[in-house]
Parts: sequence; structure tokens; C-alpha cells
Amino acid sequence: MDFDKPIDRRGTSSVKWEWFKEDVLPLWVADMDFAAPEAVTTALTRRAGHPVYGYTLPTDALYEAVQGHIARHFDWRVEREWILFIPGVVTGFNVAARLVGETDDIAVPTPAYPPFLSAAKNARRQMVKVHLPVEDGRLVINREVLDAQVTPETKLLMLCTPHNPGGTLLTQDELTGIVDFCEERDILICSDEIHADLVLDDKGSHIPTASLSEKAAARTITLMAPSKTFNIPGLGCSMAIISDEKLRTRFKAAMEGIVPYVNLMGYEGATAAYIHGGPWLKEVLSYLRANRDYAFERLAAMKGLSPLLPEATYLIWMDARDLGVDNPATFFEEHGVGLSDGAHFDAPGWLRLNFACTRALLEEALDRMEKALATL
Repeated sequence: MDFDKPIDRRGTSSVKWEWFKEDVLPLWVADMDFAAPEAVTTALTRRAGHPVYGYTLPTDALYEAVQGHIARHFDWRVEREWILFIPGVVTGFNVAARLVGETDDIAVPTPAYPPFLSAAKNARRQMVKVHLPVEDGRLVINREVLDAQVTPETKLLMLCTPHNPGGTLLTQDELTGIVDFCEERDILICSDEIHADLVLDDKGSHIPTASLSEKAAARTITLMAPSKTFNIPGLGCSMAIISDEKLRTRFKAAMEGIVPYVNLMGYEGATAAYIHGGPWLKEVLSYLRANRDYAFERLAAMKGLSPLLPEATYLIWMDARDLGVDNPATFFEEHGVGLSDGAHFDAPGWLRLNFACTRALLEEALDRMEKALATL
């Protein structure tokens, strides 16, 4: 796969490419500028050739593909009945927010993927922000951080692992401490693991929260998807994986009447990606690691920026408060680079940069950032 080959996404209603003015390079929303695996395109084209697009059920092949992928990559054996197909991970954690009482609190570690910050309000529950510290260039999520900030009324933890926007890959000790804390406090865990396959740390690996132990599984709703992994977020196919039968029944009841079925192209694309996308994923991870290292080295050398080296995801989270500008995102946009504004993640003055693009585009964007800083 030639990831250096640019693909013109303008005119395709792309959120990423049509949000800013045409002269702004978009390195913001989390999708990649790379073509999806060829097997996905082939499967969608084949299915589109059938002229009836009716209601569709997930096939045995899809269930087996999901189970096989999770077993191979995470050494976690998932039973078929644990898997609920949903149209998106955001849908999943909004459903999870409805599983606790109306007077209960929902803990959201911040900085947070923006839809997490509205989930409690959407469900008419209360949100408790858990502010994550940066230690040794890494955003930290552990038992001590939770213990210092979580309220006695908290009954649900929104966990994002690997973390977006921080790129933290939780260790087994960190994850075990979080699960023990939630067990002692009787707190449910909604574990958003959409970036699970995008591990960039050569020595690290993703550990599904529910795979740790029976007690972890009993209180965990795991959310996964092929969308970030294989660059197919527009197809809208995700999974809630819940081993505990009572918790799964509650989740299904909360979905009733408000969550639509996954569309047929979502099922088709997910099946093809999980069965045939392995070689593509290996190649894209190699390209992303190189882009990460290149972007991090250049950003770290820019005065006023303090980036964190992501252990996973294709996103760099950086502190831009030392730039001395009112809004760093607006400043760089005015100089031709579109970044995610940290204020949307509950972290004003920070920025998120998406490096899942061609090296040439990344180089040009970083050049523009350097020129912008030279004007200060």
C-alpha cells in the first residue's frame, strides 16, 4: 500500500476536509487520509451491485471475524452472545450513561474526547470531571487520580483506553488499580477502546479492561469498532461487548426504541476489514509510527509547544499555553493549519494534531506552523 500517494477528499462531503477554508491543511478530526483496505472496497462494491438495500442482520461471518480479531490481537475470548452491534461508539457510551440513577454521578477523565463531556447531560445525569495530570511527558490515569477526585455518588466511569486525546496506553498495573477502585466503590465502567488496534509503542500492547478478570468483566461495557483501525468511520458499525448477562440486558433495554440497527454497508465493510485487513493494518501502523516520530521531533523543537509522545492512536496532544496567544487553534488556522482546539476537550490552550496523512502533507503543515511561530 502506497500511503505516500495523496487522495483528493474534497468534494466528498468529508468533515475533515470541508470544515476549514480550502487553503487550510486539516489535521484535526480523527480519521485517516489513506484508502481503506482494498478488500473493504471490493466487498462494498459487490454488495452495492445487488439492487435491494433492505434491513440486514449481522452474519455468522461477521461475528466470527470480530471474535477472531479480538482473540488474535488481545488474547481475549469473546462469546457471540456478548456482542451487540451498534451504529457508533458515541451511541454506546450515551446508552451506558442511562444505566445509572438520575441522582448518580458519571466520572469523566479530562481532557476528554468531546462527546464524553455531553453524555451525562444528555442522560440528565451529573458529570464529575477527573483532571488527569501529566507526569514524565505522559497523561496519567490510575487509581490514585480517581481516588482523589471521584465523588461517593459516582456510579459510572467513562474510560477511554487507549486515551484520546492523550495517547496513553494503560499498563496492566494501572488498569488493575482502576478496576479495583471501581469494584470497591461499585462503579460501572464504560471502556471506549476504539483505538485499541492503533498501538505505536513497540514494547506496549492494549489490554481490554474486561479481559483482566471476572470482576472486571462483570462491571464493564466494552466499546470497540473497526472504524479507526481500518479508516471506515463513515460506515457506522461498532460493538458493545458485555459478558455479564444482567448488565447486557440492561444495556439492551436502554437502547430500545432509540438506537437504530447498523446499516448493511457497515456490516459488509466490517466483515471484510476484520477478515482481510490484517496486512493493511500492519503496513499502516509502520507508516504511522514513522509519522509520529517525525512530527513529535519537529513539534518538540518549536518554541512554546510541549507535545506528549503518544503510545497509541494517530494523535499528538500538546500544550500550547506558553505561546502567549489568546487561542492557539485560531492562531494556527490563520496561518493555514487546522488543529483540534483543546477547549473542546476541556483543556483550553492545548491542541490535538492528527498525523494520519501523507508525509508530504505533514511536512507542509509543520513548515507552516514553524513560519507561524516566527511571527510571534
